Amino acid sequence: MLAEEDVQAPGHTDLDVTDRDRVRQAVESFRPDVVIHAAAWTDTTGCEGDPARATLVNGEAAGIVAEACRNAGAAMVYVSSNEVFDGEKGHPYIEDDAPNPINAYGRSKLEGEERVRVALGEHCIVRTSWLYGPGRQSFPEKILAAARERGSLRVVTDEVASPTWTVDLAHGIAGLVRVRATGVFHLTNEGSCSRKEWAEDVLRLADLKDVPVAPARQEEFGSPYRKPPFTVLANVHAARLGVSLRPWREALADHLRGVTVPEGAPL
Repeated sequence: MLAEEDVQAPGHTDLDVTDRDRVRQAVESFRPDVVIHAAAWTDTTGCEGDPARATLVNGEAAGIVAEACRNAGAAMVYVSSNEVFDGEKGHPYIEDDAPNPINAYGRSKLEGEERVRVALGEHCIVRTSWLYGPGRQSFPEKILAAARERGSLRVVTDEVASPTWTVDLAHGIAGLVRVRATGVFHLTNEGSCSRKEWAEDVLRLADLKDVPVAPARQEEFGSPYRKPPFTVLANVHAARLGVSLRPWREALADHLRGVTVPEGAPL
């Protein structure tokens, strides 16, 4: 990982990434070599209800950051999503597959990718999926809370991707930054599962394996959007550079144990 003293990370309250002037001033004051743009509106329901805001926050803002990087002579990493794909391919997507998002969130992330490409030559687009990690209430925490509250669960089987621990993803991005990689990369923890299989592993690791998990389909929950059914991402380009992430079950076990640095990770 990059040395802690080399990283500055303004939060949402410190920097509005949709404010062109503030972004420019921030990049000029930090004088970075690389900007990792991870800010996003990830509420899929919210994005579907307000696609204009989704496009602003996830799309236009990425272009604003890329322009500021270009003017400051900095490279940029844009964190994108598996949801730029429609999920109909039936086997893992490689970096060169044509995106075709089916919901407002996916369309807004693809907009961000395109704006970064246009604005900045030295860029790195990192697509990932199903993020969870320290300091946030993600899928594992929601599953544990629901299991303890209800005693049983219904979880979908028709959404398949790769759970990715943010700690591992950060190390992977750092590896790409070190070699000044450019282009599109797929970085997820290795392997894949359905949401139901992920929930069952969470419960097993938390010693709640007796909580029943019934299969369900997305349509049963009446969501105002569709999630792509199969968006496993194949890491082809980063692997050629020696950057890959370990199996998702190993990462999940560390997360639930409260481990914040995976064994053997570069510092």
